[in-house]
Amino acid sequence: MAYLSKTLSILESDGDLLKQVEQAADARYRSGMGTQQDVLQAQLQKTKLVREIAMHHLEVGKLQAQLKQFLNRPQDSPDIEPADLTETPLLQNYQELFGAAKAQNPELAASQKMIDKQSLQVDLARKDFYPDFNVQYMWQRTDPTQFRAYYMLSFGVRVPIYRSRKQKPELAQAQFEEFRTRSEFEAQSQQLASELRAQYVVAQQTAELLKIHREGLAPQARSAFQSGLAAYQSDKQEFQPVLTSFLEVLHLDEEYWQNVAEYETAIARLEQITGLALR
Repeated sequence: MAYLSKTLSILESDGDLLKQVEQAADARYRSGMGTQQDVLQAQLQKTKLVREIAMHHLEVGKLQAQLKQFLNRPQDSPDIEPADLTETPLLQNYQELFGAAKAQNPELAASQKMIDKQSLQVDLARKDFYPDFNVQYMWQRTDPTQFRAYYMLSFGVRVPIYRSRKQKPELAQAQFEEFRTRSEFEAQSQQLASELRAQYVVAQQTAELLKIHREGLAPQARSAFQSGLAAYQSDKQEFQPVLTSFLEVLHLDEEYWQNVAEYETAIARLEQITGLALR
C-alpha cells in the first residue's frame, strides 16, 4: 500500500516532466522545426501515464478491501492510510539476529519444551529397570504401666520381573519419541536459519541497490533527461532520445520505491523471526 502511494505521487510529479516534453514538442512544431509526430508521441505517452495512474488506483482499491477484511472492518469504513515508506537501518549482523531467533522464536521454544518432556519420559522409563526400595518406621506409645512402647521397622523392595515385556518396550517408545522430537527441532532450526539468512541477504543487497540509486542512477538519469530536453529545444537532438530519457527517469523512480518496499518487507520478516523490534 505504501509503495502504491509513493508511485502515485511519482507518476504525478514525473507527469510534470512529461508536460515539459510535450510543450517543447509543440513549440518546435509551431515554429516549423519539429514534426507533428513528436507532438502525438508526447500526447500518447501522457495518456499512458493517465492510464497507469488509473491502474494504480484500482490496485489500491483491491488492497484496501483485503486490509479491511484482515482487520475485520466494514468495507464502507474510511480507507486505511499507510505510513510513510522509509528505509529502516539494519544495525544487527546475521549472528546477532540468529542468536535472538534461537532465544525468542516461539516455534523453537515450543519444540524445546517437547524435547524436555520426552527426555523426562526416557528417564522415567529407565528407572523402571531398577528395583524400588522403601523403608518404613512406626512407633506407638502405650500405657507405660502396662506395656512397653511399640516400635516397628520394615524394609520393602519391588523387583521388575517383566522387563522384556513391559519395561523395554516402554523405554524404546520413549526413546523413539525423544529422537523424533529432536529431529523435528533440528529441522525447524535449519528452516529458521535458512529463512533468516535469505531475508538478511535481501535486506543487505537491497540496501546496496538503494544506495546506488540515490547516489548514482537517479541524479544521472535526471541530468541526462534535462540535457537531452535542452538539446531538443535547441534543435540539436531528435525527439525519441528525449522521450526515452523521460521513460528511464520514470522507471528508475518506480524501481527505487519497489526496492524500498522489498527492503521493509524483509525487515518485517526479520522482526517476525527474531522477535526483535528493528524499527
